Amino acid sequence: MLPPYYRPLELQRFVMATELSILIPARNEMWLGRTIEDLLKHIKADTEIIIVLDGAWANPPIPQHERVNIVYLPQSIGQRAATNFACRLSKAKYIMKVDAHCAFDTGFDRKMIDAFKETGDTVTMVPTMRNLHVFDWVCSDGHRRYQGPTGPCKECGKETLRDVVWIPKKRPESNSYCFDSEPHFQYFNEYTKRPGYGGDLTETMSLQGSCFMMTREKYWELNICDESFGSWGSQGIEIACKFWLSGGRVLVNHATWYAHLFRTQGGDFSFPYPQKEKNVQAAKQKAKDLFFNNKWDKAVHPLSWLVKKFWPIPGWSEEDLQKLKKGMLHS
Repeated sequence: MLPPYYRPLELQRFVMATELSILIPARNEMWLGRTIEDLLKHIKADTEIIIVLDGAWANPPIPQHERVNIVYLPQSIGQRAATNFACRLSKAKYIMKVDAHCAFDTGFDRKMIDAFKETGDTVTMVPTMRNLHVFDWVCSDGHRRYQGPTGPCKECGKETLRDVVWIPKKRPESNSYCFDSEPHFQYFNEYTKRPGYGGDLTETMSLQGSCFMMTREKYWELNICDESFGSWGSQGIEIACKFWLSGGRVLVNHATWYAHLFRTQGGDFSFPYPQKEKNVQAAKQKAKDLFFNNKWDKAVHPLSWLVKKFWPIPGWSEEDLQKLKKGMLHS
């Protein structure tokens, strides 16, 4: 028997065109329901939510709502493929991919759509990113430990219970990102201090990957979730390079924000998708071959153009740049 929150595909509202489709690939995401509730509370535009449950039912269940469309895949196909699956079901002009553990500004969708009216459709855009404080571990003596892996109280050794707080933290805020010459993702706070930086819309060399928005047409034109990269890894680099090198731009919208739960402490507080090192390295190698070696067929600029545009960049030396220009950095 199907869970009561499941609606068969033929009954869902995919045939209706909306302004924005929010795409959420999800696998074993315990905060998916809270993320959906947060979205429904804060959307103001004609926005729908398309969720792909990738090989696992949602637990706890997702609240049923006319704006929420759910697809269950009995076997996992991976994060990129699940995002593509969701996008194929959209009829909206714009799509926004978000992680299944996020909170949002009131009217973030309207603020993002309105910004596209200013920029045109050749950009990918992200809101300012904040950190999401979802819960604390609390023992019977009242000691609190910030969200992380399960375990006893570090002060008294007693059992702890999860106390959900769901607080989008106002600090820190992230508005600029880059990648180094390896390539590895990097925060790029130095760029925000340069002369001329400011305004509601600012350029960023790269993305963090937990949230991005573009037109559905551009998503398919640039093959944004290229499944040859694998399920996960190097997605911010993939998206940023495809937009910048094809003549587009990557922008941060400071007029709105989202908050993201970071799970980097290991144990049972880590990524829901498998993160095998060989797969992460394979995605990185794909990015090197495609962009560092100038093999992407839709590029009108070489990667050296992008590096020079944001120069100096953490993790890049003058020698790295010269090798990149000669096609020798990762040859």
